[in-house]
Amino acid sequence: MKQIHKVALAGAALAFAFGANIAAPSPSFAQEMNKEQTKMVGGAAMYPSKNIIQNAVNSKDHTTLVAAVKAAGLVDTLSGKGPFTVFAPTNEAFAKLPAGTVETLVKPENKDKLTKILTCHVVAANAMSSAIGKMIKDDGGAHKVKTVGGCTLTVKMAGDKIVIVDEKGQTATVTIADVKQSNGVIHVIDTVLLPG
Repeated sequence: MKQIHKVALAGAALAFAFGANIAAPSPSFAQEMNKEQTKMVGGAAMYPSKNIIQNAVNSKDHTTLVAAVKAAGLVDTLSGKGPFTVFAPTNEAFAKLPAGTVETLVKPENKDKLTKILTCHVVAANAMSSAIGKMIKDDGGAHKVKTVGGCTLTVKMAGDKIVIVDEKGQTATVTIADVKQSNGVIHVIDTVLLPG
């Protein structure tokens, strides 16, 4: 009888230990998860261990941007070492453009124009919102930013949000900031930035 009791106790201890492991992950597992702090963009987790392209292709809000990046031949560039800060317009941002604009831009004969527009959304730096906010403050409320495409953007604050003014005077608002990538950072914006 003692033997059966010992087996039952051992079984209960094993079940408890097994259950405890499921309920409370080991510290090493928790540490791994903390290293991989994610933000949700377009219904998908954006992983800091993946590059800009590897993450962007999973966002259902950025299918137009991804198609445009592919049409412009910029996949390898934005998969590269960086660092890059990308102001990433959503599908809704592209939908604000005049009808037929996107379809026209992705045609092979318009590759140069498309590349210019897309690279006006990219800065050769790893600029988190805190750094951008400091630059804005240090420059008296507006900071000029030179993009990879040669455009000059002006970043400002509107309340607690960062806004970007393009060369045409249009304003885009950062709707999701500081989406960390292995080769930089993405800031989601609500308007396509255009060269002057």
